Amino acid sequence: MNDLLNKMKTGSAKQMAAWEAVNQLGILSDLKEYKPVLCGTIPIGIDTADSDLDIIMEVQDFEKFQRRLNKLYSHYNDYRIKRLFIRGMEVSKANFSYSGYQFELFGQAQPVNRQNAFLHMMIEHEILQKNPEMKEEVISLKKTGMKTEAAFCKLLGIEGDPYSGLIEYGDANGYLKRP
Repeated sequence: MNDLLNKMKTGSAKQMAAWEAVNQLGILSDLKEYKPVLCGTIPIGIDTADSDLDIIMEVQDFEKFQRRLNKLYSHYNDYRIKRLFIRGMEVSKANFSYSGYQFELFGQAQPVNRQNAFLHMMIEHEILQKNPEMKEEVISLKKTGMKTEAAFCKLLGIEGDPYSGLIEYGDANGYLKRP
């Protein structure tokens, strides 16, 4: 994980600018009690023009979390926050714009290293390390509107639900180091 954060600090111009936007907002320090982790396509270099910055967190008290997000970010453009259920789990999600980036702050009542966004990113990173030629193919599929997980599954021949399929693939290939 640390190598991905270092890549953001010294990587492509977009990665460095994204890292600067995250730091200017102070998200990682202001929300440290929720163990925030930057996830998504920008850290692993498969982003497109409309990729957002996803920050996932471990949240137990959704009311307190939403009050905190409202206090810190509600004044930014396009701010919205909601609670919903995804795959049977309650989540809180806030979105807003800052410094040319769309941010998505995502809270779920489980450790970040067990959340799908983190697991998917780690698997995708491992796949790209072993198959760097896939990078441009994934980006090309994403530009057609395909979601990242679906693009990887298409290229790997994984059928069915791309979200669970990618995790099963990562498990089967030893890409996930779970506690």
